[in-house]
Amino acid sequence: MDIESLWMLAALVFLLAGAIKGLVGIGLPTAVIGVLSQFTDPRQAIALLILPVLISNIWQVHKNRMFRKSLVLFWPFSITMAVGIWYFTQFAASVSSTVLSGLVGGVMMVFVFATLFTQPFSIASHLDKPVQIFAGSIAGVMGGLTSLWAPPMLIYLMSQPLKKDEFVGALGFLILAGTIPLAGGYIQAGLTSPTVMVYSAAMTVPTLVGVSIGEYGRKFLNGDQFRSLLLLIFFLLGANLIRISIF
Repeated sequence: MDIESLWMLAALVFLLAGAIKGLVGIGLPTAVIGVLSQFTDPRQAIALLILPVLISNIWQVHKNRMFRKSLVLFWPFSITMAVGIWYFTQFAASVSSTVLSGLVGGVMMVFVFATLFTQPFSIASHLDKPVQIFAGSIAGVMGGLTSLWAPPMLIYLMSQPLKKDEFVGALGFLILAGTIPLAGGYIQAGLTSPTVMVYSAAMTVPTLVGVSIGEYGRKFLNGDQFRSLLLLIFFLLGANLIRISIF
């Protein structure tokens, strides 16, 4: 399906994915790629995501007033991840998207079950920066090759003593930190075009409408409900990625 025929379906998908993001702070790239890759090249879906992800995460960080705090707390993760994403986008065009989708989906499913059946963990303060560098490196490789770097990011953030809105704001900061080098890498690798970027800009409108709907719904969730919903959405997104890789 060409980009011109895709835009009406894409608008609906971005609206729904934006609502998921507004509700739990993640899910926009995974949901969009999971659906649109059934109708077009996954890399075209990724290119469409660039501006909606960038703008929605600027919104998310601003609304939760988490930019300065996130920069102070998570700079090792963000820098390591950003460098990795920029570097590995150079190889995105030559890597099997179905294999990578299956691997990412598997990681997401393992994380969900590990979180459900184990006690919440924390990281000792003297190990925090090395863990951030390690997790950021994994996120960088995954993000550069697949545009999906949420699993290591989410695993790390769930070890931190963050309140619900702080958690969402920190997610927005780290996704934003990865989106900028992803966009640069895709442009440098020739994986996008001016026409696609125009459609990407247009998709920011349904995305932000969806985010606003999701943010309103988040007000009615307590901490335990938020965590359960987060894991449910992560499970569904991971299962969908595995389905894509098999079928």
